Amino acid sequence: MSFSFFKALRPKTPQEVAKSIKDSLMALDTITVVEVKALEKALEEFEKNFATMKCMLCGDGDAEPNVDQVTQLAVEICKEDVLALLIHKLSILGWEARKDLVHCWSILLKQKVDTTYCCVEYIEKHFELLDFLVVCYDNKEIALNCGNMLRDCIKFQTLAKYILESASFGLFFKFVELPNFDVASDAFLTFKDLLTKHGKVVYEFLSVHYDEFFDLYEKLLTSSNYVTRRQSLKLLSEFLLEPPNTQIMKRYILEVRFLKVMMTLLRDSSKNIQMAAFHIFKVFVANPNKPQEIKVILAKNREKLLELLHNLSGGKGAEDEQFEEEKELIIMEIDGLSQS
Repeated sequence: MSFSFFKALRPKTPQEVAKSIKDSLMALDTITVVEVKALEKALEEFEKNFATMKCMLCGDGDAEPNVDQVTQLAVEICKEDVLALLIHKLSILGWEARKDLVHCWSILLKQKVDTTYCCVEYIEKHFELLDFLVVCYDNKEIALNCGNMLRDCIKFQTLAKYILESASFGLFFKFVELPNFDVASDAFLTFKDLLTKHGKVVYEFLSVHYDEFFDLYEKLLTSSNYVTRRQSLKLLSEFLLEPPNTQIMKRYILEVRFLKVMMTLLRDSSKNIQMAAFHIFKVFVANPNKPQEIKVILAKNREKLLELLHNLSGGKGAEDEQFEEEKELIIMEIDGLSQS
């Protein structure tokens, strides 16, 4: 008769994985972490449990993840409030654990139970988690992790709508100009997604918050930071000239102050900024229903504008030909205004 001294460990169920993750996260408490050794032990326990969760979600390299187990794990993680704990304890975790968490977060948000994304539904009941992730741009240690997690959330319309309409959204006008280039660039990526992913939601937001939004946006367009000016100008073209925002664009091109901003950007030392400004400036000029104030500004600045436009050149190929045609039409329009 033979005896086995080593009994194979039974794989944990999704319920057990979620519970062990919760317990190890709860151990990362301010009371527990007063002592360095206690913190190290708690982190070690979390990383062990988290590795089990990651394996269940992503597979172990030799085998693909079990779809039913992944779905059940997502359900249990919501039941145990693990999503909230993962966000709030993010700053305590090590670099590798944070990186893995971002990957797991993306997978969890995509899990459906029947027709419902269970983790998205959980966040809809705890919108404050989105505010927390936004504010984390102020913490450069976890800013990029939170940025990735936010952009995964923004793929879902209800979550994007909440951020746009929350007080937290206004913070992006500060975050995109943070001195840390990587963090500022990441914040701009998230800012861009918020303004381009869901056209109808963006239109509804801009319709209600038009003045407040464009007052803040004007500061980005006139920033002393070249990267900010260039990125914000390019983004303005992207969301303003999109079909869902036609009415917003029509309102924008009636305002003298915004025409003046574009005229200033046409004089920028950067050719890239000049070209991007031209594509918005041309809409002001080509508008068949220009207010008298717009006509007066264009006529008064006729000589300077014509000189700028004549010196402005595009790239090569078909795009350059189209640009030259548009430029000639704009020049003719300005000439016509000056004679009326």
